[in-house]
Amino acid sequence: MSETMTGEVTTTYSRKVGERLRAIRRQKRLSLQDVEAASELEFKASVLGAYERGERAISVPRLQRLARFYNVPVDQLLPADEGPAFGEAGGMGGLPIDERSFTIDLRRLEDLSGPEADMLNRYLTMIQVQRQDFNGRVLTIRKDDLRAIACILGVGVDSATDRLDDLGLGHGQ
Repeated sequence: MSETMTGEVTTTYSRKVGERLRAIRRQKRLSLQDVEAASELEFKASVLGAYERGERAISVPRLQRLARFYNVPVDQLLPADEGPAFGEAGGMGGLPIDERSFTIDLRRLEDLSGPEADMLNRYLTMIQVQRQDFNGRVLTIRKDDLRAIACILGVGVDSATDRLDDLGLGHGQ
């Protein structure tokens, strides 16, 4: 690959990384200034904006700290691999939501502890990664997800939403 071509690939990739950074920040409903203030100036608005526009490359350690700040897995700040084996990005985003869906308040889950809460948190994090949904406030659970949650909670599928309500995880209670 020529030096010019390598530079173009790097610039394109930096732009795609920037798009992911911006998408995650917006899902979190944060402005550049909000990030700067909440990070106690670790991520200055002007620098974060340059990352998001692809004008400046972000280092791996800094990317890791930003992922920690956004509370998302670091790989979610990177664009989807566009190789032949990874053609589709976005996980299950196109599936319709079943009429038996249930919305979980993720903020309330953070207040729970114990093995049941830990397993539930790991499973719901996996769903967020699949859907690339990191708003961090609520997560809509689909019918298929509810089966696994029922197993985690040790109840039948028909009782799973009641158990989630008992734990205070139902959104809009």
